[in-house]
Amino acid sequence: MNTATTSDKTDLIIDHEADAIIRKYMLWALGAGLVPVPWLDMAAIAGVQLKMLSELAAKYSQSFSDEKAKVAIGTLVGSVVPGQMASGFVGGLVKMIPFVGMVAVPAFAGASTYALGKVFEQHFASGGTFLNFDAAAVRQHFAELYAKGKTAASDIANEASPAEASQTKN
Repeated sequence: MNTATTSDKTDLIIDHEADAIIRKYMLWALGAGLVPVPWLDMAAIAGVQLKMLSELAAKYSQSFSDEKAKVAIGTLVGSVVPGQMASGFVGGLVKMIPFVGMVAVPAFAGASTYALGKVFEQHFASGGTFLNFDAAAVRQHFAELYAKGKTAASDIANEASPAEASQTKN
């Protein structure tokens, strides 16, 4: 058997598993976004994202750096935080607006988790590490993935809703 073919298949399996990791943590982030306490929700979302990066690093046999991961999360996610969520007191008030807060924060959580996961999936797949990760260099790509992540998060939320409804009927 050709070694390149085996390597390509292994890479595809790892990429598929990485996609499953990203999806799993998107679900966790969507749930964390529902925490009804302002600012506690953001801490929970950051924790979910940190755990996702740890799992992705392990999947690609990369050393995990808690500090470097926190910097990457802060830099990338901070670059797309909607103005009302970034402005301290006002950001907390968004959570208190009926329906708006219950939609805005989970949507942000799912989209930012998707984008963060995809950026690191690509970085690790190309042989990158936390040591050579340059958040500033991928900000534009992250923003593009964040836009795609909004759709992905909505799709996942819609998939989860019918499943929950059928479970409550049983």
